[in-house]
Amino acid sequence: MKVMKFGGTSVGSAARMKNVASLINDGEDKIVVLSAMSGTTNSLVEICGYLANNNPEGANEVINKLEGLYRKHINELYSTEQYKQQTIELVKDVFNYLRSFTKQLFTSIEERIILAQGEIISTNMVTNYLKEQGVSTHLIAALDYMRTDKNGEPDSAYIKEKLTDVLANSPKVQIYITQGFICRNINGEIDNLQRGGSDYTASLIGAAVGASEIQIWTDIDGMHNNDPRIVEGTTAVRHLHFEEAAELGYFGAKILHPTCIQPAKFANIPVKLLNTMEPEAPGTTINNDADPGTIKAVAAKENITAIKIKSSRMLLAHGFLRKVFEIFESYQTSIDMICTSEVGVSMSIDNTKHLNEIVHDLKKYGTVTIDHNMCIICVVGDMDWENIGFEARAMDAMRDIPVRMISFGGSNYNISFLIKESDKKRALQALQDKLFNN
Repeated sequence: MKVMKFGGTSVGSAARMKNVASLINDGEDKIVVLSAMSGTTNSLVEICGYLANNNPEGANEVINKLEGLYRKHINELYSTEQYKQQTIELVKDVFNYLRSFTKQLFTSIEERIILAQGEIISTNMVTNYLKEQGVSTHLIAALDYMRTDKNGEPDSAYIKEKLTDVLANSPKVQIYITQGFICRNINGEIDNLQRGGSDYTASLIGAAVGASEIQIWTDIDGMHNNDPRIVEGTTAVRHLHFEEAAELGYFGAKILHPTCIQPAKFANIPVKLLNTMEPEAPGTTINNDADPGTIKAVAAKENITAIKIKSSRMLLAHGFLRKVFEIFESYQTSIDMICTSEVGVSMSIDNTKHLNEIVHDLKKYGTVTIDHNMCIICVVGDMDWENIGFEARAMDAMRDIPVRMISFGGSNYNISFLIKESDKKRALQALQDKLFNN
C-alpha cells in the first residue's frame, strides 16, 4: 500500500481537486492525506484573531466570505445534484459550527478546533467527488487514530494500533482519504502536529502501515541543487539520503520539513517528492541509500544572528561551555552553528526572541559581540572527512566571500558557512558554478 500526500495548492480549486482525483485513481491501494484548500487556514487564523479580540462581527464577516468561496468551488466540482447537495449540507454544518464560537468564551482549545475545519472540508469534498466518479473510496478521520503524547510528540504505538483498528473496521476499498496536520493530544482535545504538518501525517501513516512508498505531492519539482529563484543553472536533485534531505530541509529547502521524514527513515520506507503540475516528472527520491563521493545541493538559511563570547577564563577551564549552553537552554533557544577557540566561542541562532536576556547573562562570563543579518550557507552531500578535496572545492568557491564561521565535521553530510545576508546571492552562485556547473 502506498501513502500519498497532497498539499493545499494541490487541492486549491475544483480543477486542482479533479487533477488530484485522476492521479490517485490508478488502480493501486493507497491512503491519501490531504491538506486544507490553499488560503483556508489563513482565513481560519484570521477568524481566530477576531474571536480572540472579542470581535464576533469581524469573525462572521470572514466566515461568510469563506463559505461563499466554498459554495463556488462545490458548484464547479460536482456534476450531479446528489453529491453537490450532500457536500453543500456538510459545508453548511461546518460554517454554522464556526459561527457558534462567536457566542462563547474563546480559548486556545477553541482555536485548535477551528483550525482543524479546513482539512475536514477538503477531505469530504474530494471523497464525495471520487464517489461521484464511481471510485471505491472511504474517508477515515485522522482524529480517530492520530494522537500526540504528553510531550506533544506523535504517539507512534498508539497511532499504529488505532489506525490498524480503523482500517480493519472500514469498508474494503481501493482509496482511503484522511486529513493531514490535525490530531488529538494526550487529553483527547483537537490539536495539530505543528512541525511538518501534513507531510508529518503522511510519514507517520506510512510507518504505521508499513507502506511500500510515501509520496509527497506539491507544485514544485522536487528539491534542487540550489534555489532556482536566486541562482542560474540549477537542476533538480533526483536522489537524496534521508540525512541529506534533513539537512536541506533545515537549512532552507521549503519543500520538506526535516522532522517529517524521521518516521519514514526509521521504518526504511522511501519518500518521493513529486509535482502535481508535472506528474510525469521523476521528482526526488529520498531513502537510506547513499551516493558515495557526491555533492548534492546547496541551501541557505536567512535571519541568523551570530553571538561571540570571548573570555580569558575559558583558557584551560572545564565547565565553561556548559555554563554558556545552559543560558541558551534556560531561554529555550536552539543553537545552529558553534565554533570554539582557546579563549572564545561563537554561536549562531535563528530565534532572537530572548536575545537581550541571553546577552545579559553571557556578559557574566566574558565580552559579548553580536552580528545581525547573517545567513548560513550549507553544502550537502557525502562530506565524510576522508573524501579528500570536497571541502577545498567549497572553500575555493567562497574565496571572495567574507566568512564569519565555518562548521565541518559535525555531520558527514554538510559543511556550513556563516556569511552576511547581503553576500547570499553571490555565495550561492559561486558554489553553484564551482560545484555543479564545471
